Amino acid sequence: MADASSDLFSRPIDVSKYGLIYAGAQKNLGPSGIVLVIVRDDLAEKAPAQSPTLMQYRTYVKESSLYNTPPTLVIYMVGLVLQWIRSGGGLAAMAERNEAKARLLYDFLDGSTLFRGTVHPDSRSLMNVCFRTPSEALDAQFVTEASQRGFEGLKGHRSAGGMRASLYNAMPESGVDALIAFMREFETRHG
Repeated sequence: MADASSDLFSRPIDVSKYGLIYAGAQKNLGPSGIVLVIVRDDLAEKAPAQSPTLMQYRTYVKESSLYNTPPTLVIYMVGLVLQWIRSGGGLAAMAERNEAKARLLYDFLDGSTLFRGTVHPDSRSLMNVCFRTPSEALDAQFVTEASQRGFEGLKGHRSAGGMRASLYNAMPESGVDALIAFMREFETRHG
């Protein structure tokens, strides 16, 4: 089983290795309000029969995901995203672009005198790059100044702190370049 919300459709995944893959669409696949589930038929049948009908995967398998009225606008938008991925070379090409974007930011962090990555190199995410400065006060100042420059959503997760740059499929490499340029400037002033 895998929660692939952050990386589904950011790279090829061998779905045959999983009994169930769950992914919220809001990261790489489309807007929030829809979830994609890939479930093996044998697992879909294992839910207790007394579970509510809407909470059993077997219901959706049997009804081709049309047991109730689906959110058609969101499904349409997911279709547009899938067309965009295909027109850009598919998942292999998307993986190359995402690896290149992450490498740019990780290379900067690895050479920085102010910022440091918080995740061991063999466990780094291509979608969410976590980092810190030497102090929480400087982290907060960075987030504030970044927001004033138009870089939103950099404050880290509430339970982990620090900062987190999300590099989902829709983030262009130029956005990563702009963030790194701002980080260099911040480092010059505060390093």
